[in-house]
Amino acid sequence: MTAEVQSINLDDYIQTGEGGTALTYNHKNGKTLAKLFMPSLAADTAIREFHINQVVYESGLPTPKPIRLITDGTRFGAEYELISPKRSFTRIISQEPDKLVPLSERFAVLAKQIHQTPADTTRLPDMKELVGTWIDRLENLPDDYKERFHRFLDSVPSTPTCLHGDLHIGNIITDGQRDLWIDVGDFAYGVPEWDLCMMYYTSQFISAERADNIFHLDNDTLKAHWEAFAPVYYGTDSKDVLDAEIKKMQPFIAVKIAFLIGKLSDGKHSYSQPLLQLFDKFLPGS
Repeated sequence: MTAEVQSINLDDYIQTGEGGTALTYNHKNGKTLAKLFMPSLAADTAIREFHINQVVYESGLPTPKPIRLITDGTRFGAEYELISPKRSFTRIISQEPDKLVPLSERFAVLAKQIHQTPADTTRLPDMKELVGTWIDRLENLPDDYKERFHRFLDSVPSTPTCLHGDLHIGNIITDGQRDLWIDVGDFAYGVPEWDLCMMYYTSQFISAERADNIFHLDNDTLKAHWEAFAPVYYGTDSKDVLDAEIKKMQPFIAVKIAFLIGKLSDGKHSYSQPLLQLFDKFLPGS
């Protein structure tokens, strides 16, 4: 695979999807998928994501093969192996609710596989350092919260194991034969709580509207998903043990929410009192 950016003719493609930062197109040959970022995003964004995809693919974790960097003359992106036919686990659950438990349990096994895979720390970012850098860039976050977040980060080890970066059951697809991870542009390394914290948070606390928009599921189904996932992932159905794991991940929730909001706003988000109270809920103490 090469880092050279190659020009494509969009007449050879059919648009198939739209996200917050990119559009996707299937090639008319039925073999590849092109992802092009919005014009406001620099080529560096596409190059970074493509290189991360290369690292994940080369690690042996199942993900569509990255093929080449591309541009249509205005936008930049990359082309990948097209998985067809394919459905995400969340789409299957929304259409076939009886698949909730077996797919959640299967997802737990696949998540553990990621978290047991040694990371190439020379090619992947350290999630702890990435989060810390962004915390410093948050223009409107009060200094006392930044200090609390950094004190917590100082206690977190930089474990050299793989993290998905956006771990949730909508980011895995199947063609009926293979299960493959998608949206791996935020892949990194560190302790598994960086992945699990937001998975737990979204299963318990997001609005019904966001649950439907992001996962095509309702809140009760997301909670049931966590209930099926956790015993398999942690290897126990002991309520005391599972409650302890949830308590351990709570500070990660506060710090990662601040990090994600900062990334989406380029550090310029205004932190309202309800949001600061949410941070206090998960990372109490001064």
